[in-house]
Amino acid sequence: MRIGVVTFPGSLDDRDAQRAIRLAGAEPVALWHGDHDLHDVDALVLPGGFSYGDYLRCGAIASLSPIMTEVVDAANSGMPVLGICNGFQMLAEAHLLDGGLIRNEGGTFICRDQRLRVENTSTAWTGGFTAGQEITIPLKNGEGAFMASADTLARLEGEGLVAFRYIDGNPNGSLNDIAGVTNTRGNVVGLMPHPEHAVEPGFGPDTADAMRSGVDGLAFFTSVIERTLIGV
Repeated sequence: MRIGVVTFPGSLDDRDAQRAIRLAGAEPVALWHGDHDLHDVDALVLPGGFSYGDYLRCGAIASLSPIMTEVVDAANSGMPVLGICNGFQMLAEAHLLDGGLIRNEGGTFICRDQRLRVENTSTAWTGGFTAGQEITIPLKNGEGAFMASADTLARLEGEGLVAFRYIDGNPNGSLNDIAGVTNTRGNVVGLMPHPEHAVEPGFGPDTADAMRSGVDGLAFFTSVIERTLIGV
């Protein structure tokens, strides 16, 4: 399986996402924001970082990059797409996901290991989890507060489109403690925490077993591989 990772000017976590894909057992394919070719990939990751220096709004300029035409078409045709942090902001700006991300409550950049509860396990990226499972994923953002209108928020909650929720404290002021959402079809998922930083023992969050041993993020990538290969 081939999973594309799009690099934008200012991307920081594209190589980390590629490594996570490789550790999960798929082939990472480096894609460039200025191209119009997805190189026959089976899924896509929009990585974290500070695309275009976060000018205008985080993810706003990147959402208009040339390759996003292909990303939007692929997502609308059912290809699995994961937006991580800045990538989540791009998906919201491209209207592939509802809601938007604004400056953290308190105005500070936050970097910490964050506990999450998995709310939706029916998506392409969350099938390896169990409903209600609590996981720990690194978080690092300055504009990660999820916002939506009252009607949109009610629909997200009512239709089960909240994918992840913050627990043990809301780090950024996101409404309803929302850390990530999915589209109705379940192929597009965005979240602010970084699963690609929790895929390898010795480099992940601390656990009760050992320091830096957390690998909860690996299930994102193994889930999409399994789901794509069995054709679900």
